[in-house]
Amino acid sequence: MNTVIGKSGQTMHRLEDDRLLRGKGRFVDNLNITGQVYLHVVRSYCGNAKINILNSDSVKNMSGVLAVFTGEDLISDGILPIPVTLPYKRPGGKLALSEPYHALAQGMVRFVGQPVAIVVAETREQAIEAAECLEVEYKEYPAVTDLLKAANPTAPRLCAELPDNIAAAESLGNAKQVDEIFSTAHHITRMDLINNRVVGSPLEPRGLLCDIDQDEGTLTLHASHQSATRLHDFLCSVFQLNPELLRVIVRDIGGGFGTKVAVYPEDILVVFATKKLKRPVKWTATRTEEFQASVHGRDHRNVAELAFDSEGTILALRVNTLANTGAYLINPALLIPLGLMCKVITSVYHIPAMYLDTRCVLTNTAPIGAYRGAGRPEGIYPMERLMDMASREMGIDPVTIRKNNIIPSESLPYKTLAGEVFDSGNFPVVLEKAVKLMDWDGFPLRKAESDRRGMLRGRGLACYIEWTGGDLSETVRIEAQSDGKVTLFSGTQNMGQGLETVFTQLLSEKLQISMDSIKVVLGDTKLVKGMGSFGSRSLFVGGSVLLEGTNDFLQKGKELAAEVLEAAVADLLYKNGRFEVTGTSIGVGLFELAAKQTEQSFSTETVKTVEGRSWPNGCHIAEVEIDPETGNVRLVRYGNVDDAGNMINPMIVDGQIKGGISQGAGQALLEHSVYDPEGQLLTASFLDYAMPRADDLPVFDSATYTDAPCQTNPLGAKGVGEIGTVGSIPTVANAILDALWDQGVRKFDMPAHPQKIWQLLQDAKN
Repeated sequence: MNTVIGKSGQTMHRLEDDRLLRGKGRFVDNLNITGQVYLHVVRSYCGNAKINILNSDSVKNMSGVLAVFTGEDLISDGILPIPVTLPYKRPGGKLALSEPYHALAQGMVRFVGQPVAIVVAETREQAIEAAECLEVEYKEYPAVTDLLKAANPTAPRLCAELPDNIAAAESLGNAKQVDEIFSTAHHITRMDLINNRVVGSPLEPRGLLCDIDQDEGTLTLHASHQSATRLHDFLCSVFQLNPELLRVIVRDIGGGFGTKVAVYPEDILVVFATKKLKRPVKWTATRTEEFQASVHGRDHRNVAELAFDSEGTILALRVNTLANTGAYLINPALLIPLGLMCKVITSVYHIPAMYLDTRCVLTNTAPIGAYRGAGRPEGIYPMERLMDMASREMGIDPVTIRKNNIIPSESLPYKTLAGEVFDSGNFPVVLEKAVKLMDWDGFPLRKAESDRRGMLRGRGLACYIEWTGGDLSETVRIEAQSDGKVTLFSGTQNMGQGLETVFTQLLSEKLQISMDSIKVVLGDTKLVKGMGSFGSRSLFVGGSVLLEGTNDFLQKGKELAAEVLEAAVADLLYKNGRFEVTGTSIGVGLFELAAKQTEQSFSTETVKTVEGRSWPNGCHIAEVEIDPETGNVRLVRYGNVDDAGNMINPMIVDGQIKGGISQGAGQALLEHSVYDPEGQLLTASFLDYAMPRADDLPVFDSATYTDAPCQTNPLGAKGVGEIGTVGSIPTVANAILDALWDQGVRKFDMPAHPQKIWQLLQDAKN
């Protein structure tokens, strides 16, 4: 029992962990409904082909099979494709475009794993057996999976209405001005960088279970999704459905990392099958399906340049980017390179001029979506790789070159070239603290010790700033019941980041009641309103609106108490769960007041918008050792100082940052989603796709900086869910190249697979 009063800034164990550790999690695959049937997706094994389904009628007659549905069935029922709602444009000014992304392929498949048909049967085994008997004829066409080749005007086209594969494009800045600066610069650092494609791998694969009320026709979809409301709205749009007829419930998710914020074909297919069969329909993704058909992340190619004067001061930044979108456009595939990357690409530095040219390229690969950081690692990575390379080329220490260009605290608030405003921070102090934390000056001794053991030691540093927020509006409802409970209804979504704990702490502190008197309800479109969790928005947006909501709740409580106590509202105060008349002992308890209402409860609903983004920032430093005989890379030291603003629960902040570092290090060291030229996915399981494990990581030496609270929200909090990833990717990559530099290696692209590193060392010898 949590009989204590929660306090902001206090470390507390997570409330969620008790039931999760006891095996009482509420995951979709644990949920079963009487009479449910099972859906299996037949997926394309070709990267680009015309399809013809030959024997669906005979498969329908197999044992236990209830239905076989194809793309024609969706079209005949008027089911719309997955909508793209962002107004980005392609060259020439027309709206961004790909072929429509239907839940089932319409005559053509454009990536391996694309849904071709679905089979629904009484058991999962019967559905799989029938699906294996479905004959699909493929007429294959040339595929294109490589970004550079796909951007070539002569490449096979993925959209008939486009003259090439450029689905969208945008530029930012004055190209002529930047070209002139570069033409007279003392020094130019140029890098051709690949931000490798990765696959998000949450602990729980996606799962869906849809039920139907036979009398009223209402649908209830149980989903593992990061925003029940967004999924609800998209599905209502696709089915042209009255919103009152669909309810979406999200319980435990088991990790999201952005991969569960997209709308997927399976979301549509499970609802479609339920509507058609009038039976509950269940689908759970296999891990192979997640590799093939969940959204992938990153996959950018940058030609990035910095111009400097003779003192190492930045004059201008110029970046040309090719961003892979996959075979079809979904919202994040456009937002990441065109809407988010530009907001952070200048990092924490004063850059007088900038020109960005970004093209979004269609390829015969799975669609690109959000993955932890979504746009911010894509922006910070080229900038911080450039800064380390410039320090080598100009003979300036990596710390010094950053100090020379960092935005001083007295310049805040600072407006960037992208029009964003950094409201708070102290970037120089954070850098200094990280350098001290990691004993920067002691590195030569550690390098010498590694040399004696025949190991190559390298050091990398990266500063970063993070745009957080997504939608800045949120809704909370607070209800007091006569049974001694206060229930918070919030539109944000818990997916493992500890929201139940943090929100309970906040509400307990504000209402001065014990934590075990509070219940948190999330993820149910019948009960909550709001935007869900993505973009590190949950606390600084959702928590800030909660803070405002408690004020509304207490004000209503005072008004109701004034009637009960026959006193003026202005004469009432609230303390320790009780409304009292000032200067007397006359009062009424919060729950006693609820019992006196007609409904045995009272509540308030608050809709608020925070003033602006939060801008967490930090400095990360890593050291690696490389075995030149095998190419094996070990991350041996890692330290970070992160400006998190005001923290509600420091332990949860620390866990979020370290988890993010682990994922970023995983991309730099191990992870890579690879297609061959014909469109086959070569990394479709954990046998081929290497995830970081505990023994791949050192003990992190982490610290937080809290002396610059955010100015755009009443909590003073900054979103921290993704900052570890944003900082760690360039940090580890810089350390790897530093270790290889003395051996003559001048270029390194992630990931640092041993065979790649060994080959780089061999090539440098020749």
